[in-house]
Amino acid sequence: MIRRLLRDNGLSITVLALFAVFLVLQLISGYQVYLDELRADEMPSVDMLAYLTSGHFVEATFENWESEFLQMGALVVLSVFLYQKGSPESKDPDAVEPVDREGDPRRPDAPRPVRAGGLVRVVYERSLAIALFGLFGVSLLLHVIGGAGELSRQRVAAGEAPVTAVGFLFTPDFWFQSMQNWQSEFLSVGALVILTVFLRQKGSPESKPVDESTATTG
Repeated sequence: MIRRLLRDNGLSITVLALFAVFLVLQLISGYQVYLDELRADEMPSVDMLAYLTSGHFVEATFENWESEFLQMGALVVLSVFLYQKGSPESKDPDAVEPVDREGDPRRPDAPRPVRAGGLVRVVYERSLAIALFGLFGVSLLLHVIGGAGELSRQRVAAGEAPVTAVGFLFTPDFWFQSMQNWQSEFLSVGALVILTVFLRQKGSPESKPVDESTATTG
């Protein structure tokens, strides 16, 4: 039973385990950096639990999550109507793809929202993009809140007035943090889309079979 569970869910378990490991390492190293900054600003130190809710940790975490969900949501939506000939990340521009067909509510294994029809089905048909952009929105909001808190701490230490969350949106700090992450995410997506046209990784569903033509899409 456990072996079957691990086999069927090994990819998600491994990826989430790596996420947890790296998040803990970020917490440990970020905490040390934060303590150094507090000492430099002659401010009282905090414990690690308090650091978890600090602007320093919240900002650093969610500015990265924000860009990840943005690029995944954008790829999901853009790949509906844009193509890259030869890439497995794209639909074939010269063929009708299974993902474009109308869902058949008469199939015995059809998901419940497909059988329900109406607005429920309409939402379900777009639920992946909705979820990804929803997570992007939540991450963006937390980035703004955390960023405002961290910038306010720095300003107070320098004898300046703190900044509100709305005010943080109009600072170069917010846009610099966002753009440095957004551009790198779209670079990585572009690299994946283009490199998979010409290169292969045997055994990976992100790659075409090694003997497929370069012109083969999907």
